Amino acid sequence: MPQQQFSHARGVLARRCTAVVQARWFAVTVFSLILANAALLGAETYSGIVAGWQHWLRLAEHVCLVAFTLEIVLRLAAHADRPGAFFKDPWNLFDLAVVLCAFLPVVRENTTVLRLLRLARVLRTARFLPQLRIVLMAVVRSLPGTLSFLLVGALLLYVYAMVGWVFFGSHDPEHYGSIGRAVLTLFLLMTLDGIGDAVHGGLDISRWSLLYYGSYVLLASFVLVNVLIGVVITSLDEAREMDGAAPAEPRPHAERTEPGPHADRTEPRPYADRTERTALAHRIEEARRALDALERELVRTPPPPVDGTRRRIPTAQRRD
Repeated sequence: MPQQQFSHARGVLARRCTAVVQARWFAVTVFSLILANAALLGAETYSGIVAGWQHWLRLAEHVCLVAFTLEIVLRLAAHADRPGAFFKDPWNLFDLAVVLCAFLPVVRENTTVLRLLRLARVLRTARFLPQLRIVLMAVVRSLPGTLSFLLVGALLLYVYAMVGWVFFGSHDPEHYGSIGRAVLTLFLLMTLDGIGDAVHGGLDISRWSLLYYGSYVLLASFVLVNVLIGVVITSLDEAREMDGAAPAEPRPHAERTEPGPHADRTEPRPYADRTERTALAHRIEEARRALDALERELVRTPPPPVDGTRRRIPTAQRRD
C-alpha cells in the first residue's frame, strides 16, 4: 500500500511538472534567461561597466544560476515516474552537466573556467530552436568526414610545399625558404588571396610555375572544397532524418486502457510509421482487386440446377 501511494504521488508530480515544462511561457522564459546570460557575459568584457556595476552583475549571475537550477529540477521532476527517459536525451545531460558544474568548488574558484561554463549556456538555445539543433547535429555527424578531409588536405599541402621548396626555395626564400613557410604560403593561396602575385612571381622564375599553381588551385580551392560541402550536406540530410524520426516521449498523464468489447478494432494505430501504412494500403488495394476478380467470376458462372439435372448451356453463353 505505501508503495502504491508513492507511485501515485510520483505520477501526480510528473503530470504537474510536465504541464509546466511543456507550457509555452516556460520555454519563452528559459530562452529569455539564456539570452540575458549571454548579454551579461558580453557586458563583463567592458571594464567601465564592470567597475560601476560589479555588484549588480554578480547578483544577476546568481539569479540566472538559481533560475537554471530550478529549470533542471522541474525537468527532472517531470520524469519522476520514468527517470530513465530523462538521461536518454543528450540535451538533458548537457543541461544537467552545465548546471552541476557551476556548483563545483574548483570551477567557482577559477574565473576563466566559470566564464567558459557560462558561455556554454548559450548553446542551450538549440533546445528551443529546431533548425539550430539540426545544424549542430549535422556538424557533429560531419566530424568523421571532416577529419578525412583534413587528412587529405594536409597531405596535399605537404606534397605541394615540398615541390615548391625544391623549385622556388632558392629564388623566393621569403615564401618557400622552408617547409613551414611553403605550407603557410600555400594555405593562404587556398583562399585565392594573392594568387595573382604568386603566379606573376612564379613566371619570372619558370613558365612551369603556371602548371604548379594551376593544378594546386584546381585541387585545393575547388575539388577539396566541393568534397567538404558534400560531406556537410550529407550530414545535414542525415541530421534532418534523425530529428524527424525521433520518437516523441510518452506523456505521463496518458493512461493506457484496454479496449472494450464494443471498441472499433479497425482504428489505425496512432504510432504506425509511414512505411507500415503504405504497405498496409497496398495490401488493401490488392485485396480489393482480388475481391473484384472473384465477383466477376461469380457473375459469369451460372448457378447449378435445383433438381440436380444437368442444364444445357447455350453456345454463346459458353463463349462468354
